[in-house]
Amino acid sequence: MENETTSSSVPVIWIVDDDASIRWVLTESLDDRPYKVRAFDSAIEAMRHLHSEPPTVVISDVRMPGMDGLEFMDTLHDFDKQIPVIIMTAHADLNTAVKSFQNSAFEYLPKPFEIDDALMIIDRAVKRQMSGGRRVKKSKQTKQPLNIIGSAPAMQEVFRILGRVSQLDVTVLITGETGTGKELVARALYELSDRSNQPFVAINTAAIPRDLLESELFGHEKGSFTGAHTQRVGRFEEANGGTLFLDEIGDMPVDLQTRLLRVLNDGTFYRVGGKTPIKTDVRIVAATHQNMQKLVKEGRFREDLLYRLNVIRIKVPPLRERKEDILPIVRYYLAEEAKAYGLEEKRLSKPLEKFLVGLSWPGNVRQIRSLCTWLTIMAPDKIVHTEDLPLELQQGFETSASEQVEAGSSVEDWETPLRIWATQFLANGKTELHTEAEKRFEKVLIEVAMHASMNHRQKAAQLLGWGRNTLTRKTQALGMDD
Repeated sequence: MENETTSSSVPVIWIVDDDASIRWVLTESLDDRPYKVRAFDSAIEAMRHLHSEPPTVVISDVRMPGMDGLEFMDTLHDFDKQIPVIIMTAHADLNTAVKSFQNSAFEYLPKPFEIDDALMIIDRAVKRQMSGGRRVKKSKQTKQPLNIIGSAPAMQEVFRILGRVSQLDVTVLITGETGTGKELVARALYELSDRSNQPFVAINTAAIPRDLLESELFGHEKGSFTGAHTQRVGRFEEANGGTLFLDEIGDMPVDLQTRLLRVLNDGTFYRVGGKTPIKTDVRIVAATHQNMQKLVKEGRFREDLLYRLNVIRIKVPPLRERKEDILPIVRYYLAEEAKAYGLEEKRLSKPLEKFLVGLSWPGNVRQIRSLCTWLTIMAPDKIVHTEDLPLELQQGFETSASEQVEAGSSVEDWETPLRIWATQFLANGKTELHTEAEKRFEKVLIEVAMHASMNHRQKAAQLLGWGRNTLTRKTQALGMDD
């Protein structure tokens, strides 16, 4: 049934959450606004008031006893499809974000959130509702997305955008450093779209020679150039009805950019050597690790094409900006690699977990996956320790450790990892260093310990698990007394 959400001019805001602190904060924050606020500790309790005092806007948690927030939203929309529902959750993941938007949520708000952001969203929802806002088309199907791991705030923004645009035929540009998972995001857009039963075609424009790329994209006619012995269908034709993923779009030659712009504008193209226009219906998802504005300024990328591609932008954050996701990603890939190779699944020791979180991971998720493959095959025991890591990763501490100390890590933050690294040189009775690499590495350990302890020699020695005399002897041997 459809019903008017309010019979008076005063908007009614429902806050539905089993967390009393959230109800109190939102209620107090809305106190100076011209709204009538009702707070409920469960969806079931709120539903008892639906007919007597229907809401103008609802802000609801997802995980609640009795009826969860998504079921609650469905019930509200059975009563009135126009009621804006703002979904909030402390258990934010891609699946929840996508289901929220597919079930016609007005907005998705991961906890913890800034109260000003929440108030702005509520005000916007009230304005839309009081002005007789548009109807929202409810999705006919809910698809399961790919497993993209991320609880960090930067990843929550990725999930929010994916949830909003996955079922819309809009062009998307995915940006991010190498190895951050841009293709995984592109595949999620495809899997969650109405085109998921049609082809997903991916092409890396940087991996194909310039003289072959045009034919690869648009196809060619027989005899159109030397070696063209047969007609070839290009990627645009292969992807017809589905999604075409153009990876590393920033490396596309400028003359081909012109042809791509034409296809995006009118949906037609010609095969190389062809005279008949071919109509195509594809959704374009592009990705790049480069600074596109810089490429435009340098004349290496067409500005009008960038505007056409950058309709919706998704920035995939590097791992150094989402440290809380490192261990879940490592555990996920350890399980996946064990299944792939039919081997025992490895587990991380607690010191190793701290060590891995402290690294900067320049190769991002791709680097983690490679490490998990290596550990699955090479680590001798079920429990993996720091000394089981590849030597180059152990030595990779030099950069990441220095960066973290400069960022203000406390002495306590460094006690465990510094002891782990320092004991590598004292294991099995080894007291002397022989190679230049060993000497450089130990020098870095001492410098970091001194920096972390504010140049207090006794504390630095404790951090390293050494005696003060040992530290003094080593600094003298390394010429560090000054």
